[in-house]
Amino acid sequence: MRLVRARRPLASLLAAVAAACLAVTAAPAAQAAPSGAEAAGKYVALGDSYAAGPGTRTYDDPNDVCRRGPLSYPRLWAAQHTSYSFVEASCSGATVAEVKTQQVPRLTADATLVTVQAGGNDVGFVSVLQNCVLTLDDKDCVAGVEAAKAAASQVLPGTLADTYAAIRGAAPEARVVVVGYPRLYRIGGNCGIFGLSDTERAALNSAADVLNTVLAQQAANAGFTFLDPRPAFDPHTICSGNTTWVTSLEWDKLNESYHPNQAGHREGYLPALNAITG
Repeated sequence: MRLVRARRPLASLLAAVAAACLAVTAAPAAQAAPSGAEAAGKYVALGDSYAAGPGTRTYDDPNDVCRRGPLSYPRLWAAQHTSYSFVEASCSGATVAEVKTQQVPRLTADATLVTVQAGGNDVGFVSVLQNCVLTLDDKDCVAGVEAAKAAASQVLPGTLADTYAAIRGAAPEARVVVVGYPRLYRIGGNCGIFGLSDTERAALNSAADVLNTVLAQQAANAGFTFLDPRPAFDPHTICSGNTTWVTSLEWDKLNESYHPNQAGHREGYLPALNAITG
Protein backbone atom coordinates (compact mmCIF):
# COMPACT_ATOMS: atom_id res chain seq x y z
CA MET A 1 0.00 0.00 0.00
CA ARG A 2 1.34 3.37 -0.92
CA LEU A 3 1.82 5.84 1.95
CA VAL A 4 -0.05 9.15 1.80
CA ARG A 5 2.15 12.21 1.47
CA ALA A 6 1.82 15.09 3.87
CA ARG A 7 -0.08 18.01 2.36
CA ARG A 8 -0.04 21.75 2.79
CA PRO A 9 -3.24 23.77 2.17
CA LEU A 10 -3.51 24.21 -1.58
CA ALA A 11 -4.24 27.93 -1.48
CA SER A 12 -1.17 28.72 0.61
CA LEU A 13 1.03 26.51 -1.55
CA LEU A 14 -0.15 28.14 -4.75
CA ALA A 15 0.50 31.57 -3.29
CA ALA A 16 3.98 30.58 -2.17
CA VAL A 17 4.88 29.04 -5.51
CA ALA A 18 3.55 32.05 -7.40
CA ALA A 19 5.57 34.40 -5.23
CA ALA A 20 8.69 32.29 -5.58
CA CYS A 21 8.55 31.89 -9.35
CA LEU A 22 7.05 35.18 -10.54
CA ALA A 23 9.01 36.59 -13.45
CA VAL A 24 9.89 40.24 -12.93
CA THR A 25 12.18 42.88 -14.27
CA ALA A 26 15.00 43.55 -11.84
CA ALA A 27 17.99 45.82 -11.71
CA PRO A 28 20.81 44.32 -13.77
CA ALA A 29 23.82 42.86 -12.04
CA ALA A 30 26.98 44.87 -12.11
CA GLN A 31 29.41 44.10 -14.90
CA ALA A 32 32.75 42.80 -13.72
CA ALA A 33 35.70 44.03 -15.74
CA PRO A 34 39.16 42.50 -15.60
CA SER A 35 41.88 44.63 -14.11
CA GLY A 36 45.03 45.52 -15.97
CA ALA A 37 45.17 44.39 -19.58
CA GLU A 38 42.32 44.66 -22.04
CA ALA A 39 39.70 41.91 -21.68
CA ALA A 40 40.30 38.77 -23.72
CA GLY A 41 36.59 38.39 -24.26
CA LYS A 42 33.16 39.22 -22.93
CA TYR A 43 30.81 36.66 -21.37
CA VAL A 44 27.08 37.33 -20.99
CA ALA A 45 24.87 34.95 -19.00
CA LEU A 46 21.15 34.82 -19.86
CA GLY A 47 18.46 32.62 -18.40
CA ASP A 48 16.15 31.62 -15.58
CA SER A 49 16.66 30.42 -11.99
CA TYR A 50 18.81 27.46 -13.06
CA ALA A 51 21.38 29.99 -14.27
CA ALA A 52 20.85 32.55 -11.50
CA GLY A 53 21.53 30.31 -8.52
CA PRO A 54 18.50 29.37 -6.33
CA GLY A 55 19.44 26.09 -4.70
CA THR A 56 22.94 27.27 -3.85
CA ARG A 57 21.49 29.13 -0.86
CA THR A 58 24.11 31.84 -1.16
CA TYR A 59 22.89 35.10 -2.68
CA ASP A 60 24.07 38.62 -3.33
CA ASP A 61 20.82 39.83 -1.79
CA PRO A 62 18.31 37.26 -0.44
CA ASN A 63 15.52 39.80 -0.94
CA ASP A 64 16.29 40.42 -4.61
CA VAL A 65 13.75 38.73 -6.85
CA CYS A 66 16.37 37.39 -9.28
CA ARG A 67 18.14 35.52 -6.45
CA ARG A 68 21.53 35.68 -8.12
CA GLY A 69 24.50 34.35 -6.23
CA PRO A 70 28.26 33.86 -6.43
CA LEU A 71 28.07 30.05 -6.61
CA SER A 72 26.11 29.74 -9.87
CA TYR A 73 27.94 28.21 -12.83
CA PRO A 74 28.10 31.51 -14.80
CA ARG A 75 29.73 33.24 -11.83
CA LEU A 76 32.12 30.33 -11.28
CA TRP A 77 33.12 30.34 -14.96
CA ALA A 78 33.72 34.09 -14.86
CA ALA A 79 35.80 33.71 -11.69
CA GLN A 80 37.99 31.14 -13.45
CA HIS A 81 38.37 33.28 -16.59
CA THR A 82 39.34 36.62 -15.14
CA SER A 83 40.56 37.94 -18.49
CA TYR A 84 36.90 38.09 -19.59
CA SER A 85 34.52 40.86 -18.69
CA PHE A 86 31.24 39.47 -17.39
CA VAL A 87 27.61 40.53 -17.60
CA GLU A 88 24.99 38.63 -15.60
CA ALA A 89 21.48 39.16 -16.93
CA SER A 90 19.83 35.89 -15.81
CA CYS A 91 16.90 36.16 -13.40
CA SER A 92 14.73 33.65 -11.57
CA GLY A 93 11.32 33.14 -13.13
CA ALA A 94 12.30 34.26 -16.62
CA THR A 95 10.51 32.74 -19.60
CA VAL A 96 12.09 32.47 -23.04
CA ALA A 97 10.16 35.53 -24.23
CA GLU A 98 11.29 37.50 -21.18
CA VAL A 99 14.89 36.57 -21.91
CA LYS A 100 14.38 38.24 -25.28
CA THR A 101 12.67 41.38 -23.99
CA GLN A 102 14.44 41.90 -20.67
CA GLN A 103 17.87 40.27 -21.00
CA VAL A 104 18.94 40.28 -24.65
CA PRO A 105 19.02 44.12 -24.63
CA ARG A 106 22.09 43.78 -22.39
CA LEU A 107 23.93 41.92 -25.15
CA THR A 108 26.36 43.95 -27.22
CA ALA A 109 28.20 43.20 -30.42
CA ASP A 110 31.50 42.70 -28.60
CA ALA A 111 30.21 39.66 -26.67
CA THR A 112 32.33 36.59 -27.38
CA LEU A 113 30.51 34.02 -25.21
CA VAL A 114 26.82 33.78 -24.32
CA THR A 115 25.07 31.13 -22.26
CA VAL A 116 21.29 30.93 -22.29
CA GLN A 117 19.21 28.60 -20.13
CA ALA A 118 15.46 29.04 -20.39
CA GLY A 119 12.37 27.02 -21.27
CA GLY A 120 11.33 25.34 -18.03
CA ASN A 121 9.05 28.19 -17.01
CA ASP A 122 7.39 28.27 -20.43
CA VAL A 123 6.08 24.71 -20.08
CA GLY A 124 4.92 25.26 -16.51
CA PHE A 125 7.41 22.88 -14.98
CA VAL A 126 6.93 24.36 -11.49
CA SER A 127 3.18 23.78 -11.73
CA VAL A 128 3.80 20.24 -12.95
CA LEU A 129 6.01 19.48 -9.96
CA GLN A 130 3.46 21.03 -7.61
CA ASN A 131 0.69 18.96 -9.14
CA CYS A 132 2.65 15.73 -8.73
CA VAL A 133 3.36 16.49 -5.08
CA LEU A 134 -0.25 17.40 -4.27
CA THR A 135 -2.14 14.70 -6.14
CA LEU A 136 -2.77 11.24 -4.67
CA ASP A 137 -3.18 9.44 -7.96
CA ASP A 138 -0.29 8.80 -10.34
CA LYS A 139 -2.50 9.41 -13.35
CA ASP A 140 -3.09 13.06 -12.37
CA CYS A 141 0.65 13.68 -12.19
CA VAL A 142 1.25 11.89 -15.48
CA ALA A 143 -1.53 13.88 -17.17
CA GLY A 144 0.08 17.15 -16.08
CA VAL A 145 3.46 16.00 -17.33
CA GLU A 146 2.02 15.03 -20.70
CA ALA A 147 0.44 18.48 -21.05
CA ALA A 148 3.81 20.11 -20.31
CA LYS A 149 5.54 17.86 -22.84
CA ALA A 150 2.96 18.80 -25.47
CA ALA A 151 3.60 22.50 -24.78
CA ALA A 152 7.33 21.93 -25.06
CA SER A 153 6.97 20.19 -28.41
CA GLN A 154 4.31 22.39 -29.98
CA VAL A 155 4.68 25.90 -28.55
CA LEU A 156 8.24 26.29 -27.31
CA PRO A 157 10.13 25.81 -30.62
CA GLY A 158 8.80 29.00 -32.15
CA THR A 159 9.50 31.07 -29.04
CA LEU A 160 13.02 29.66 -28.79
CA ALA A 161 13.73 30.32 -32.46
CA ASP A 162 12.62 33.93 -32.07
CA THR A 163 14.75 34.51 -28.98
CA TYR A 164 17.79 32.73 -30.40
CA ALA A 165 17.55 34.91 -33.51
CA ALA A 166 17.52 37.98 -31.28
CA ILE A 167 20.61 36.73 -29.46
CA ARG A 168 22.46 36.18 -32.73
CA GLY A 169 21.41 39.59 -33.99
CA ALA A 170 22.67 41.32 -30.86
CA ALA A 171 25.93 39.35 -30.63
CA PRO A 172 26.79 38.24 -34.17
CA GLU A 173 30.31 36.98 -33.35
CA ALA A 174 29.62 35.31 -30.01
CA ARG A 175 29.78 31.61 -29.29
CA VAL A 176 26.34 30.80 -27.89
CA VAL A 177 25.83 27.84 -25.57
CA VAL A 178 22.26 26.69 -24.91
CA VAL A 179 22.22 25.04 -21.50
CA GLY A 180 19.84 22.16 -20.78
CA TYR A 181 18.17 20.79 -17.66
CA PRO A 182 19.03 17.70 -15.57
CA ARG A 183 16.74 14.81 -14.78
CA LEU A 184 15.61 14.93 -11.16
CA TYR A 185 15.29 11.28 -10.08
CA ARG A 186 16.94 7.88 -10.20
CA ILE A 187 14.18 5.39 -10.97
CA GLY A 188 14.27 2.36 -8.66
CA GLY A 189 16.72 4.20 -6.43
CA ASN A 190 16.97 4.43 -2.68
CA CYS A 191 13.94 6.67 -1.98
CA GLY A 192 11.63 3.73 -1.36
CA ILE A 193 7.88 4.23 -1.16
CA PHE A 194 7.96 7.65 0.49
CA GLY A 195 7.13 10.76 -1.50
CA LEU A 196 6.50 10.43 -5.22
CA SER A 197 6.04 7.04 -6.82
CA ASP A 198 8.49 5.77 -9.42
CA THR A 199 5.74 6.26 -12.00
CA GLU A 200 5.62 9.97 -11.13
CA ARG A 201 9.40 10.23 -10.95
CA ALA A 202 9.75 8.64 -14.38
CA ALA A 203 7.14 11.01 -15.80
CA LEU A 204 9.02 14.04 -14.48
CA ASN A 205 12.27 12.72 -15.94
CA SER A 206 10.54 12.31 -19.30
CA ALA A 207 9.50 15.96 -19.20
CA ALA A 208 13.14 16.97 -18.77
CA ASP A 209 14.09 14.72 -21.69
CA VAL A 210 11.50 16.27 -24.01
CA LEU A 211 12.51 19.79 -22.99
CA ASN A 212 16.17 19.01 -23.67
CA THR A 213 15.31 17.51 -27.05
CA VAL A 214 13.52 20.71 -28.05
CA LEU A 215 16.35 22.90 -26.77
CA ALA A 216 18.98 20.83 -28.56
CA GLN A 217 17.11 20.96 -31.87
CA GLN A 218 16.53 24.70 -31.73
CA ALA A 219 20.15 25.26 -30.72
CA ALA A 220 21.28 23.27 -33.75
CA ASN A 221 18.91 25.22 -36.00
CA ALA A 222 20.43 28.48 -34.77
CA GLY A 223 24.01 27.26 -35.11
CA PHE A 224 24.47 27.26 -31.32
CA THR A 225 26.08 24.63 -29.08
CA PHE A 226 23.89 22.56 -26.74
CA LEU A 227 25.19 21.68 -23.28
CA ASP A 228 23.46 18.48 -22.10
CA PRO A 229 23.85 18.18 -18.31
CA ARG A 230 22.22 14.76 -17.98
CA PRO A 231 25.33 12.57 -18.33
CA ALA A 232 27.02 14.43 -15.49
CA PHE A 233 23.94 14.79 -13.27
CA ASP A 234 22.38 11.34 -13.69
CA PRO A 235 24.62 9.64 -11.07
CA HIS A 236 23.75 12.45 -8.64
CA THR A 237 19.97 12.78 -8.95
CA ILE A 238 17.49 12.43 -6.09
CA CYS A 239 17.23 8.76 -5.00
CA SER A 240 20.60 7.95 -6.59
CA GLY A 241 22.26 7.09 -3.29
CA ASN A 242 25.20 9.31 -4.25
CA THR A 243 25.93 12.91 -3.41
CA THR A 244 22.87 14.76 -4.69
CA TRP A 245 23.37 17.66 -7.09
CA VAL A 246 19.74 18.86 -7.12
CA THR A 247 17.58 19.98 -4.23
CA SER A 248 14.47 18.05 -3.28
CA LEU A 249 11.11 19.51 -2.23
CA GLU A 250 11.30 21.72 0.86
CA TRP A 251 8.06 23.34 1.96
CA ASP A 252 9.86 26.23 3.65
CA LYS A 253 12.11 26.85 0.64
CA LEU A 254 9.84 26.43 -2.36
CA ASN A 255 11.90 28.85 -4.44
CA GLU A 256 14.97 26.64 -3.94
CA SER A 257 13.33 23.24 -4.44
CA TYR A 258 14.25 21.18 -7.51
CA HIS A 259 17.23 23.32 -8.50
CA PRO A 260 20.95 22.56 -8.84
CA ASN A 261 22.69 22.93 -5.48
CA GLN A 262 26.24 24.15 -4.96
CA ALA A 263 27.72 20.84 -6.09
CA GLY A 264 25.45 20.79 -9.14
CA HIS A 265 26.77 24.14 -10.30
CA ARG A 266 30.39 23.50 -9.30
CA GLU A 267 30.79 19.83 -10.28
CA GLY A 268 28.04 19.46 -12.87
CA TYR A 269 27.47 22.56 -14.96
CA LEU A 270 30.85 24.26 -14.61
CA PRO A 271 33.02 21.35 -15.91
CA ALA A 272 30.54 20.78 -18.75
CA LEU A 273 30.76 24.44 -19.76
CA ASN A 274 34.54 24.40 -19.48
CA ALA A 275 34.66 21.33 -21.73
CA ILE A 276 32.92 23.40 -24.42
CA THR A 277 34.69 26.72 -23.96
CA GLY A 278 38.15 25.51 -22.95
